[in-house]
Amino acid sequence: MPQGVEITGRCMCGAVRITGTAREAKVAACHCDMCRRWSSGPYFEVNCENVTFKGQDNITTIRSSEWAERGFCKRCGSNLFYHLIESNEFQISDGLIDDQSGSRLNLQVFIDKKPPYYTLADQTKTMTAEEVYAAFAPPPD
Repeated sequence: MPQGVEITGRCMCGAVRITGTAREAKVAACHCDMCRRWSSGPYFEVNCENVTFKGQDNITTIRSSEWAERGFCKRCGSNLFYHLIESNEFQISDGLIDDQSGSRLNLQVFIDKKPPYYTLADQTKTMTAEEVYAAFAPPPD
């Protein structure tokens, strides 16, 4: 998926359909406790803008921090997005995107929270929890 390309995707049951513009052909993996609880492993996401949803009445959100919410399909439970509220940025779940042929893993965040039982083979940029909070949000209480 090249930079600035329109993406389409859908949840498992098809009740929610997504369109947006991928900022880059890059996938990030988040290893934080919340993402691992939410997705039972690292959360693989694509940073998108101009995101629209069809079937929005099938989306449920949970406010997971002061600055973000997570969305999922209330019919099938598919994880849809991590949404930074202030900037209106959406990290769309890569598994929902119809064409993943150009996707490349390039970033792992909360690398210091990753459990020892898995390792991703790709050589990527990494950020610790402290680095993520310094770059994007105030540290939690």
